[in-house]
Amino acid sequence: MALAAVLGLIVLCLAWELWLAPTGRGTLAIKALPLFFPLVGLWRYRLYTYRWLSLLVWVYCGEGLVRASSEVGLSRSLAVLEIVLCVVLFAACAAQVRWRLAAAKAENTPPPP
Repeated sequence: MALAAVLGLIVLCLAWELWLAPTGRGTLAIKALPLFFPLVGLWRYRLYTYRWLSLLVWVYCGEGLVRASSEVGLSRSLAVLEIVLCVVLFAACAAQVRWRLAAAKAENTPPPP
């Protein structure tokens, strides 16, 4: 789910700034660049990637919140979609980290008597 949400954010950022509702010359499309870095780590289920991505996602959520409250029309709808994708991504990352840490803890604890 996290991988799908990141891919969705990448597509949304690029489509938003290049075709759907471009701001200026489309230079804001560069904001999608940091989203390419976690793709390999998500594909390989690296716990560290899920952890730092759960922090990075709030930058995009903040942008979505600002633009949802300040823009009108299609840009506002795209900002709301960005917020939804960010919340889904955070929830998926948090769930993955919790499951992995719980599994590691269960392996290290002795069984109850």
